[in-house]
Amino acid sequence: MRPFHRLPLLLTLAIAALAPVPPARAAQEGKARAEQDDARQKLEGVRKDIDALTREQRETANSRDAANAALAKQAEQVSAAARAVRDTDTELEHRRHDLEQLNAQRAAIQAGLDTQKGALGDLLRATYTLGRGSDLQLLLGDEDVNRISRALAYSRYFQENRVERIRALLADLSRLQEVEAAITAEQQKLEATRKEREQRAAELEKQRASQQKLVAEADSKYKDQAQRMAALKQNEQDMNALVARLQKVIDEAAKAAEAPPPAKGAPSAPVGNLRGNLPWPASGPVHAYGNGVIIVAPRGSEVKAVARGRVVFASFLRGYGMMIIVNHGNGFMSMYGNNETLLHGVGDTVEAGQPVGTAAAPAGDNGAYFELRQGGKPIDARAWLGKRH
Repeated sequence: MRPFHRLPLLLTLAIAALAPVPPARAAQEGKARAEQDDARQKLEGVRKDIDALTREQRETANSRDAANAALAKQAEQVSAAARAVRDTDTELEHRRHDLEQLNAQRAAIQAGLDTQKGALGDLLRATYTLGRGSDLQLLLGDEDVNRISRALAYSRYFQENRVERIRALLADLSRLQEVEAAITAEQQKLEATRKEREQRAAELEKQRASQQKLVAEADSKYKDQAQRMAALKQNEQDMNALVARLQKVIDEAAKAAEAPPPAKGAPSAPVGNLRGNLPWPASGPVHAYGNGVIIVAPRGSEVKAVARGRVVFASFLRGYGMMIIVNHGNGFMSMYGNNETLLHGVGDTVEAGQPVGTAAAPAGDNGAYFELRQGGKPIDARAWLGKRH
């Protein structure tokens, strides 16, 4: 088909594209936008309700136990310092990668320059051999017109080629200078980032030492095992109360919205279909502890979500340290306690296997805490987690 035969079709498509949207379609699009805006507002409302709940829970715990307030504040300072070190490590890795790429560019340009220099030298020698580099000599030293014509043609070709190669050589030399300058600048940035990392690491160690001192002071207040067990029971009651209130907020939000706003990303299987196949949140020796499991994971190692969901709590909780709770829908929640750093906040969507925190330093049999609940009630996490290899 020739191009002008398609013109009526193209005009029709263009006119159709410029034509006003039918009222019914416009109404549907407007309704969809309104529903999306309403869903966003409701989600923001849920986030604010949970933030208020978190503040209230913390104030209640702090008023009951002054030591808890100090521990919570110190845990947050350690978390901030550890997060800063982690972010700096990420920045360092990016800068190293950028520097490697610049060095590779420099090597490639240098190799090209060496090749061009060699080719240019060969060309200059060929030009000199052809006629000692002089067109005038060709005219004065030979009466054969054809030979003169061919020689002049070769001479012009070599001269033009020489000029092109010289220009290319100069361009590459200019690029090499730019890359050299970029490498110097990147090396300076890398060194500055290294120093920043050292400062942040020193601050982190300082905060960790203060935290260990507070934890030791809090532990020394228990006169006997009975008091310690009573404290553990109180911590569990606090957890139950928190989960019940979170579940209430989530249920009320679900009733207010006929369908919860879909989270970005590909859908994943509901937690209820993954019994015995959930990935382990961390690596290390496992110990049972009350309703959950303790994984003696190395300090700073990543703690990962076992399934897709939305963060509904991310704060300090007495007895559980820096805690993050993820709602997976259908009444399922997963809890990750004793973190040194929390990597997400309330309202964030996380995917299965995505880091939600980093483990605090293990102490004896204590380590990263994991718990799974359905309908607010604890369920045997080990029966839901997959086999360890």
